[in-house]
Amino acid sequence: MTVPRTSTTDDLARPGTGPRPSARRWPSRRVPSHGGQGPTVAVVALGGAVGASARYGASLLWPTAAGAFPWTTLWVNTVGCAVMGVFMVLITEVRAVHPLVRPFFGTGVLGGFTTFSTYAVDVHGLVDGGRPRTGLAYLAVTLCAALATVWLAATATRRLVAGRQR
Repeated sequence: MTVPRTSTTDDLARPGTGPRPSARRWPSRRVPSHGGQGPTVAVVALGGAVGASARYGASLLWPTAAGAFPWTTLWVNTVGCAVMGVFMVLITEVRAVHPLVRPFFGTGVLGGFTTFSTYAVDVHGLVDGGRPRTGLAYLAVTLCAALATVWLAATATRRLVAGRQR
């Protein structure tokens, strides 16, 4: 079984920008049929442990009282989305990285750090606790903040990188 070659920045260069000279290609590798997904699963699990530990640390530093607005979860999800915006630009448009970096950091660390399951439980708790407007506002604010920060972070990163390459 052959693993497909990962995209390089040459493949992802926007029209008119030409290839990125700092791009490094990682060659395609043959993966034995036994345990072909093992390394990916291992780095996702390791990254998830790191991210979940960081999220738990945030909840200890900034606890939310029962029934209160879940500010910690909102900020954790917003920060995680901003970091994802920066990370994806850096690894897809600026520099090619080892194929296990994306599953480790993007899926593992950031997937473990952001907590959209807790977000859903928080919304449910606010609505069931007699604060439906607050729950719905939290639902909308988190969604808008997540989308806005990932877009803003990606856009800002592209501009900073473009300014440095001139």
